[in-house]
Amino acid sequence: MLTIGCDFHSRFQQIAMLDEQTGETVERRLEHETGEARAFYAALPAPALVGMEAEGYAHWFQGMLAEQRHELWVGDAAEIRARMVRKQKTDKRDGAIGNTKG
Repeated sequence: MLTIGCDFHSRFQQIAMLDEQTGETVERRLEHETGEARAFYAALPAPALVGMEAEGYAHWFQGMLAEQRHELWVGDAAEIRARMVRKQKTDKRDGAIGNTKG
């Protein structure tokens, strides 16, 4: 299974993806307006597990993932931040933290 942590923004998202079978990891920025994010998720074998913080402008993304039979876990931003040891904010780190289970 693929597990993806997603730091979602209005125009792009920063992801950290783990292939649990091979241990391979990928970090990537995906643009929304160009269709890059949609194409990326469409190419993944379903179901992938995608984790992200609750976002008010992500309804289209939630619907797209459901259409492609991917599972979405939405976390509370304050709880996710509380798990961080280092408080410096980076999009890559946010994506990686969203990719942790438990």
